[in-house]
Amino acid sequence: MPGSDSTAHRSKSRRPKYSQFSQQELPAFKLILTPGYVISTFIVVGLIFVPIGLISLFASETVVEIVDQYDNECIPKDFRDNKVEFIKNKQTNKSCTRTFTVPKQMKSPIFIYYQLENFYQNHRRYVKSRSDKQLQSKKNAAHIRECKPMGETDNKDPIIPCGLIAWSLFNDTYGFSVKGKDLKVNKRDIAWGSDKNYKFGADVFPKNFQVGDVGGKSLNSSIPLSEQEDLIVWMRTAALSTFRKLYGKIEDDLQANDVITVVVENNYNTYDFKGTKSLVLSTTSWIGGKNDFLGVTFITIGGICLFLAITFILLYVIKPRPLGDPSYLSWNRNSTPTPGR
Repeated sequence: MPGSDSTAHRSKSRRPKYSQFSQQELPAFKLILTPGYVISTFIVVGLIFVPIGLISLFASETVVEIVDQYDNECIPKDFRDNKVEFIKNKQTNKSCTRTFTVPKQMKSPIFIYYQLENFYQNHRRYVKSRSDKQLQSKKNAAHIRECKPMGETDNKDPIIPCGLIAWSLFNDTYGFSVKGKDLKVNKRDIAWGSDKNYKFGADVFPKNFQVGDVGGKSLNSSIPLSEQEDLIVWMRTAALSTFRKLYGKIEDDLQANDVITVVVENNYNTYDFKGTKSLVLSTTSWIGGKNDFLGVTFITIGGICLFLAITFILLYVIKPRPLGDPSYLSWNRNSTPTPGR
């Protein structure tokens, strides 16, 4: 019968039951950007950002920072024209004494950084030249495929840690004194805890490291990699060609006008690639080290927002424009939903 056929056809239909959800007709908030909304938003953003920027700048100004570039000054005058020969010659005296005056009181802890410029730790081949598996466990000592050409000795023994990153480990040293009194440098807890606990194994010890042509600092073969914090800090490669890495901490306060004497062992070769190196002493604030960029950025954005708010207010007062009727907007029109649509 015709009626039974149509009933059977309807019962087999896969058409979903009509609902506002399935037809995407649920009510929604649709913001209309009236002059009042726009001006108010700019004012609120400006009033929030400008004070944050001022507070950040004030915090940055409380940080005391001393930067001393010593790569050129620590070369004897006789070698100024051939710095590479001086740094590669093992017979030359690499010791150098630097002095500088503390401009303001520096409260402990005072962080010691070495800063390198024109050193591209983000180079692809350099970043890949390491074996994370080898660093984590002694059972992976022979896992050196990624480390070529700094993976094994001439006798085919694996180098631990292998790769160009470890081989180029920074090896300048600094000794500090004030008024004839030596300042102790604390080199503990300068690396990330996650690196020490998970990336460098407590059962992995240096082996065959820096044999032959020395690229950087040698490592004590009796200390596991998880405690070699200088290495751990260096192995966290920098994203930019100019970077700072933590060398240690001075846990004594320094007073204004104190004269710091630094004995530098100028061993690291930055002269081959025309790089520079500097010693940095810095205190910190609640936002970290000295960083004017954050405060300037907040003030700039807040100032632009306030300027736009004032401009829109003047335009609205001097030359107002009538607003359109929102009832003509598509979502305000009365429409009857069609279940079969």
